[in-house]
Amino acid sequence: MSSFFATIGSAFAPLRLPNFRLYMSAQLISLIGVQLQATAQAWVVWELTRSEAALGIVTMLTALPMLLLSPWAGIWADRLDRRKLLLVTQSSALGLALTLALLVQTGTVQIWHVYGLAVLLGIITTLDFPTHQAFLGDLGGMAHLRKAVNLNAMAIQSSRTLGPALAGFLLARVGTAPAFWINGLSFLAVIAALWVIRAQQKRTTDAHEPPMRQLREALRFIRTHPRVQDMYLFSAVLTLLSLSVIINLLPSIADRVLGGDEQTLGLLGAASGIGAMIALLLVAPFTQTQQRRGWVMVAGMTWAGFWIIVLGSSTWLPLSMLAIGAATMGGPLIFPMSLSSTQLMAPPEMRGRLLSLFTMVSFGVQPFSAIIVGNVAERLGTPTAIIINGTLLIVFALTMLLLRGGLRRWVVATPPPEAVQVAVAGSAAD
Repeated sequence: MSSFFATIGSAFAPLRLPNFRLYMSAQLISLIGVQLQATAQAWVVWELTRSEAALGIVTMLTALPMLLLSPWAGIWADRLDRRKLLLVTQSSALGLALTLALLVQTGTVQIWHVYGLAVLLGIITTLDFPTHQAFLGDLGGMAHLRKAVNLNAMAIQSSRTLGPALAGFLLARVGTAPAFWINGLSFLAVIAALWVIRAQQKRTTDAHEPPMRQLREALRFIRTHPRVQDMYLFSAVLTLLSLSVIINLLPSIADRVLGGDEQTLGLLGAASGIGAMIALLLVAPFTQTQQRRGWVMVAGMTWAGFWIIVLGSSTWLPLSMLAIGAATMGGPLIFPMSLSSTQLMAPPEMRGRLLSLFTMVSFGVQPFSAIIVGNVAERLGTPTAIIINGTLLIVFALTMLLLRGGLRRWVVATPPPEAVQVAVAGSAAD
């Protein structure tokens, strides 16, 4: 029992660093605002259109820049001062949030407004994501990277619990506009923190080296590391088949499947966040120490697929909340492990580029998943679309286990000292 609590306690070690603690506290405030807005925005789109396809279009437009611009964002994250770059992205996101708040407050919002702002937010997010992930290493040092990435994921999942629940309360009682105003103001916390803190960024990238050459170097690294390819692929498929359900279809599940309202949507979103938070707090600290990382990813995806099938079969709110909470537990076993392992395996000067390519390959598939899942839901019904996705997740996980021998044999040489890059068995081509 003492070792259990020691393992859990060690997961919070980076919070002993004042700069990291201040930055993550501000991030948590901002992320709650982001999730608050995401839930409110989905409900605004649903009220304007009553269309699953429209929900998918918003997700597609937000994610499309990740597919098109991510490689260049990673180059900038390696070349520029990441702290200053984050100040730019957070200030820009604040401006977009306040614009949407004003449109909703005045009752002039139209669906094309949401579409246009979604594209702009996607561009900002594309630049922010690899910069933020690499900045975690700048703040805590590579010695704490795995734990820093897990703590960042905990902050995200905490916000996914609190944000939707708060949104459901606000939407039912005072309308949607306050959610957007609160999100805009929440960005001030991160901006203030970034002005105060200092980070130890080591910029070894040649600013005069042609960007295409830098991009080719990152692609060459991925091509020669099959386990990095596996992590990218698992993350992409989980986004395509699992996050597409959680992000796109919750308003339809709340309304048409469960016969609920805004508070039902908030409860479903909160259940998703609680499930992921449990996984990060109680499961991820142990899976990060497991030597057979391939089996962990297969187990996480199979688990998620099973519970998504249960979600698609449920018409009872408590069971739907249990199913979506359990299904969301698969993501924290795959995404943080992939993000931290990629950075630890990468040369220091290449971290931003590899993270941006991770964004492009994984979250960049959202434009396709959003449109496909939204249209399948409209034609075959939301429950059928969800069950299809869950089944495909299980099929993919088992297929990878059978066909990728290196994935089955992938063993981290030791429960690694955090300051040392991970030595991975099976890094040679399959």
